[in-house]
Amino acid sequence: MSLPVASPRMAFVAAETPSAQFARQRLADRYGATALSDANVIVALGGDGFMLECLHRFIDHPAPIYGMNRGTVGFLLNDFEENELPERIARAVMVSLTPLRMEAVTVTGQTVRALAINEVSLLRETRQAARLRIRIDDMVRLDELVCDGVLVCTPAGSTAYNLSAHGPILPMGANVLALTPISAFRPRRWRGAILPHSSRVSFEVMETGKRPVSAVADYTEVRDIAAVTVHEDPIAKLRMLFDREHHLEERILKEQFTP
Repeated sequence: MSLPVASPRMAFVAAETPSAQFARQRLADRYGATALSDANVIVALGGDGFMLECLHRFIDHPAPIYGMNRGTVGFLLNDFEENELPERIARAVMVSLTPLRMEAVTVTGQTVRALAINEVSLLRETRQAARLRIRIDDMVRLDELVCDGVLVCTPAGSTAYNLSAHGPILPMGANVLALTPISAFRPRRWRGAILPHSSRVSFEVMETGKRPVSAVADYTEVRDIAAVTVHEDPIAKLRMLFDREHHLEERILKEQFTP
């Protein structure tokens, strides 16, 4: 879907790196900078981490985000180019993302909620492996998983940490989530599961004192957890803009053919 405006009003935000700040100033001088409150497009300049920060920061802003790479990998970003920026934005493809909602309860009874655009991961905190019980929609599916960790990811996040943990790449629009173990020790051959996107995934930490576990939703970390629940948050829609020839669906598909 293309952006439904012929003349983008652009607000520029940038990471703190010199290259991103220089690019922001160049673009603002060339095209003029609109205040965030009046913008119908937010142009984000930085790397993938900064793009994730912007998606969280502007989750309630009505304008979609058009990112340009001033970082390293730039999987969630378009190539940087100063010329014809309004025209590129007007031709761009809109991608809507549905984040995950994490609810983590610590061993002291504190509840922490956070959103994750890529994944929610549980990770052991010490030298000893974590012991976890996994429920899907309140039904125990794995009574005991001994591992370094486990994660639930969205299609947009399936090529990130999930892929490094040998999880599956999920096409955009597939309406599924990936549940992927990280260095599973028992059951050693369990490779995870692909779940309907409506699933509610619950983790119970066993032996919390001896085997402490942390939970991370993108960059929000909660230490010493007792239980975590993860599910899609259909209300929190995120909108991104990609150049038509290099949109997110194409990038995810291409990853499946990368040696």
